[in-house]
Amino acid sequence: MTVNPLLQPWTGPFEAPPFAAVRPEHYRPAFDMALAENVSEIAAIADNPAAPTFDNTILAMERAGEKLDKVCSVFFNLSGSDTNDAIQAIEREMAPILSRHGSAIYLNKALFQRIDALWSRRDSLGLDGEQARVIERYHTIFSRAGGGLPDAAKTRLAAISERLATLGTQFGQNVLADERAYELVLDTPEDLVGLPASLVAAAAAAAEARGKPGKHVITLSRSSIEPFLQFSARRDLREEAFQAWAKRGENGGETDNRAIIAETVTLRAERAKLLGYESFAAFRLADSMAKTPDAARHLLHSVWEPAKARAGREASALQALASAEGDNFAIAPWDWRYYAERRRKAEFDLDEAEIKPYFQLDKMIDAAFYTAEQLFGVSFTLRPDIPLYHPDARAWEVKDADGAAIALFIGDYFARTSKRSGAWMNAFRSQQRLDGAILPIIVNVMNFAKAPEGEASLLSFDDARTLFHEFGHGLHGMLSDVTHPILSGTSVSRDFVEFPSQLYEHWFEEPALLRRFAVHKDSGAPIPEALLRRLLDARNFNQGFATVEYTASALVDLDLHSRGGDAPVDVSAFEKETLDKLGMPQGIIMRHRTPHFQHVFAGDGYSSAYYAYLWSEVLDADGFDAFTEAGDIFDPATAKRLRDHVYSAGNKADPEAAYRAFRGRDPSSEALLRKRGLVGEAA
Repeated sequence: MTVNPLLQPWTGPFEAPPFAAVRPEHYRPAFDMALAENVSEIAAIADNPAAPTFDNTILAMERAGEKLDKVCSVFFNLSGSDTNDAIQAIEREMAPILSRHGSAIYLNKALFQRIDALWSRRDSLGLDGEQARVIERYHTIFSRAGGGLPDAAKTRLAAISERLATLGTQFGQNVLADERAYELVLDTPEDLVGLPASLVAAAAAAAEARGKPGKHVITLSRSSIEPFLQFSARRDLREEAFQAWAKRGENGGETDNRAIIAETVTLRAERAKLLGYESFAAFRLADSMAKTPDAARHLLHSVWEPAKARAGREASALQALASAEGDNFAIAPWDWRYYAERRRKAEFDLDEAEIKPYFQLDKMIDAAFYTAEQLFGVSFTLRPDIPLYHPDARAWEVKDADGAAIALFIGDYFARTSKRSGAWMNAFRSQQRLDGAILPIIVNVMNFAKAPEGEASLLSFDDARTLFHEFGHGLHGMLSDVTHPILSGTSVSRDFVEFPSQLYEHWFEEPALLRRFAVHKDSGAPIPEALLRRLLDARNFNQGFATVEYTASALVDLDLHSRGGDAPVDVSAFEKETLDKLGMPQGIIMRHRTPHFQHVFAGDGYSSAYYAYLWSEVLDADGFDAFTEAGDIFDPATAKRLRDHVYSAGNKADPEAAYRAFRGRDPSSEALLRKRGLVGEAA
C-alpha cells in the first residue's frame, strides 16, 4: 500500500473525508502513523526547555494530534453507523492502544507541570475570556485524569483506563451482535393482524435486506420493534419479540454483558477513589451542572413519585380496557404499548394509520431546516456531488444569512444491520479557527424504517420528534463559533449538552410548523385541523409510562455508580433490588435495561449521567417559555441570544452563566412538570 487516503490531504468538496477510497486495511497503518506523530508532538511540548507560555503549551496542545483526530473521526463514526467484521476487529485491537496513548498524555508529569504552572498564574497572563476558559478546561481535564498524582497511582489509573476501553468496546459489540442475530419472521397473514400498512411494508423491506424475500421480518431496531408491540394483535408474538428486546446483553454465552458491567463498575469506583472521590458518581458529577449525585437524585425523585402515580392510573385504565375486551390477564410489559394505543385511539380518536401518512421523512427534514432558517438565518443546499460512506446517507452545505458556508451536514436516517441502534449526532470534523476557519462536518444518524423503493418513508410522531432532537445537537455543532478546538460545539458538560437538542423539539410540535410540513404523502394536503388538534392534545398521553421507564433507568445508573465498589455486583440482582425499592410498576421495565445500556457502558458517555436528559429538560422547558413570552416562536431578539450564548458558544462559559445570558435569569423547574403534564400529580 503506497497511498493511504486517511493520511493524505483531503482535497475533495468541502474537504470531506475520502470515504470512497477508504478500505478497512487503511485504518491500522493510519492509526500507527498518526499515533507516532502525536507522540512526537506531545514530547516536544512537554520537554520544551523554555518556560511555559500560553502559546508554547496550550496552543501547541490545541494544534497537536490533527492527523490522529482525522483518522479517529472517520473510523469511530463508521464503527457505529456502517460497521463490519473487519472494522469491529480493528476496534477491539485499537481500544487498549488508544487508551494507553491517552493515558501517556494526561499522566505526563512534565506536561501537567507546565499546565499547572500556567493555571497558577493565569490572572497575570493577560488572557481574554476564551483563553482563560481554555486554560481552566485543560487544568480540570488533566487533574481529573490524575495528572497530579504519584507515579504508582498514575500507573494504576492507566491500567484501569486501558481495561475500561476494552470492556466498553466489547459491550457495544455484544449488544449489536444480539440485535443482528434476532429476527421475528412473520410467515402467515395471521402473523400480520393489527399491523398498519407502513409497518408491513417496512417488515417486508427488512426481510428483503436479510435475504428473505416475500416474507416479513421484525428486528430489534426501535423503529421496528416498538410499532410491532404497539399494533400486533398476536400476544404470543409480542411477548416473544419483547423478551428478545429486553434480554439483549443478558442471554448467556459470548455476548452476555453482565460480567463486563460488574468489572466496569468496580474499575470505575477504583478510579474515582484514586482521584479522591467516594464514588464514581461523585467523581463524574463534580464537573457537571448538578455537581453532586444528591442533586441529580433529588431532581429524579421530584418526578418519580408523580410519574409513578400517573402510571398507576394508566395501568388501571389499560387493565379495564383489556378486561372489557375479554382479555383476562394482567397487563404485562409486552401488552402496555398495545393497549395504550387502543386507549389513545378511543380517547383521542387517533389512528397511527391515519397519522403516519402526514409525517414523511423528507418533509420532516425540511421542517427541521426551515426552523433553523427562521431562527438563525441559515440555509441548506443538497450536495449530491460529495461521496459519502453509504448510499442512504445525504449531505447538505449549510450557509449563514450572508451566504457564507459554515458547515457540511450529513443525514443517515435508515436502520440497517451494519448500524448500532439508537439515534445520535457526531462530528467528522469540529469547528475551530485557530489557524484560519475550519468548518465543521456534522452527522445525524437515525434508525428509521426504510420504505420500499419509490415510496415515502413515514415516521411516527415520536420518530419525527427524535429527528428534531438530533438536529438540535447537529446545530450545536454546525453553529459553533469558537477559536479553540477544546471548546467547540457540543464539548460541554453532559447535563447541558441535551439542552440545545431538547429545546429544538419544541418547534416540531408548533401547530404553524405542522400545518406547513405535515402533508399527506399522496395528496399533499396539510394535516386536517381536527387531527392536528387531537394529536397535540394527546402529547402527554401515556406520560406516566414514559417518565417512569426513563427515570428508572437514570436512577439505576446513578445508584449503581454511587456504590463504593469494594464488593463485586450481581448486575441483574442489583437492578431488580433497586427497582423493587422504587416500587417500579409491574407492567413497565426500564427504557434501557442495564445489560444493554449503551449510553452508560459502551464507553463513558453517560455513565452515572443518564439523569442529564431530565436536568436539561428543566432548561429546555423554561427556555422555550422565553419565545412564548415574546409572543413569537421565532422572535429575532430571543433567537439571537440563543444562538450567541448557547448554539454558537460551545464551552466558552460555564453552563449556568450561558443559560443566564440567554434567559436573563436562572431556570425555573415549574415548566418541567407542566411540560410533562405532571402538575398536581401526587402519589
